[in-house]
Amino acid sequence: MEGVKHIVAVASGKGGVGKSTVTVNLALAMAAEGYRVGLLDADIYGPSQAQMLGIAPGVRPQPAGENAFKPLEAHGLQAMSMAFMVDANEPMVWRGPMVAGAFQQLLNQTAWQDLDYLFVDMPPGTGDVQLTLAQKVPVSGAVIVTTPQDIALLDAKKGIEMFRKVNVPVLGVVENMSQHVCSQCGHQEPIFGSGGGERIAEQYQTRLLGQLPLDGTIREQVDGGKPSVIADPEGSVAQTFRQVARAVAEGIDAQSDESPTISFGE
Repeated sequence: MEGVKHIVAVASGKGGVGKSTVTVNLALAMAAEGYRVGLLDADIYGPSQAQMLGIAPGVRPQPAGENAFKPLEAHGLQAMSMAFMVDANEPMVWRGPMVAGAFQQLLNQTAWQDLDYLFVDMPPGTGDVQLTLAQKVPVSGAVIVTTPQDIALLDAKKGIEMFRKVNVPVLGVVENMSQHVCSQCGHQEPIFGSGGGERIAEQYQTRLLGQLPLDGTIREQVDGGKPSVIADPEGSVAQTFRQVARAVAEGIDAQSDESPTISFGE
């Protein structure tokens, strides 16, 4: 893609595991490492990155030539989302082909400016948008987000299998909500189980990139438009995201060395 060196899909097999929160913080962490980073919100039905980045409702992208738009900028990221195109309360009552077409327009008609990494916040599941991304552009790798819960792991496995079927390298797994941290006493408890991220990474011979706590502060920060990496850059959560970002960069470099050319799905 013009203006983009590497595309990284951040995906989960199911909703509710904190994938969008992980994506925005991972993108910000990569930017904090000194890279030029963009964020594409590919969840056409339920885009959330506008609020997470603190972009006010009604702010629209400006044209860039006849058939493109300039991405909006927030916290040093270039960003594009369906939320920038429609009213915040307007539902997208579309069938699959329309969703895939809208996603292609967001991807290809955004005038990305010299990005090292474009993170794509994928919708839940293994449907039209995922296949469109894998077939239409060279994806450098995918990051799978899960919780330790067995139900979430079942769907995360489907996500890994899908990317492997279309020859997209799986860079690793991020285990979200691994420990609940009590805001009063600091006690930690694995309320969704433990070891799930490590088990799935071992099963699929990939990396456990990082583990993140179930902490109300993380939710409050993204709801307020200042994700953890921005709100508390020296905190433990931000440092974990920076660790994950470095691991993603290393994984992509390793893939480039091992596989100079990648054949993507038809």
